[in-house]
Amino acid sequence: MTNLEELIQEINRFEAIISEWDESQRCVAVGLKRAIEALHKAALTNLIKSLKQESMQALRHAVADELVYAVLLYHELVKPPKPPLSQRIQTALEEVRPGLKSHDGDVELVAIKPPDTVEVRLIGTCSSCPASTLTLSQGVEQAIKNHCPEITKVVAVNNSPAVKNANSSLISPFSAKITCTWMKVATLDEVPEFSVVAVQLAGTSLILHRQGVTVKCYRNACTHLGSPLEKGKVENGIITCPAHGFQYKLETGKCLTVPDVSLQSYPVKIKDDKVFVKLQK
Repeated sequence: MTNLEELIQEINRFEAIISEWDESQRCVAVGLKRAIEALHKAALTNLIKSLKQESMQALRHAVADELVYAVLLYHELVKPPKPPLSQRIQTALEEVRPGLKSHDGDVELVAIKPPDTVEVRLIGTCSSCPASTLTLSQGVEQAIKNHCPEITKVVAVNNSPAVKNANSSLISPFSAKITCTWMKVATLDEVPEFSVVAVQLAGTSLILHRQGVTVKCYRNACTHLGSPLEKGKVENGIITCPAHGFQYKLETGKCLTVPDVSLQSYPVKIKDDKVFVKLQK
């Protein structure tokens, strides 16, 4: 039996048999397996060291064999193949897209410039938002560097004109359905003074904060990458985004971290101790 797939099937067959044994029997089998694996790994490690000293070409030839490579990979004596750089960059961009799209923004790959530079383009409201520099450095750049350690420079180029202002980008796509309609979201007692509470309205996540009998309502999304604010620490009327540390004054929604940026606010009215909010276009 020399085919790798057949060998793996045989191993799986024995593992299935062992899985039906009682715990004490399985422990003996697992212990034996680990001892044999440790012995094989030690022997393979010594073999690799000897081949490196005598003939790197012979070592490369051996690793090229499918069966040899599979065993060395199992024992973590060779590194798994890396996906192409362009694929890893796209994976990184996909990680940050949900946050960007929550603000009607996006990012696209423009160019890869070996050996260490990537050019990207921030699209939509992200291109002109006052927080775009932090969006690039803390969001896009960090994601790319996590997936591609060989990249040390991420540059934003040729930003497109913004199609909306920063605040309009935060309005829910569902808001048109309930324009000019006040909807109850909570009672006054349910809205805390020293923290925030999250509520859902027509598919939009909101946070409420009370100051005496005055209630403020904002979209539950940091202006940086759209991270939820509901679990942020509130102290002295200031909420801190739990994801990246952006701070906002709950009385006004103004961002204290980046000038000229504010949370998207919504009109609130109180009637008979009930809190009503209106989503607008």
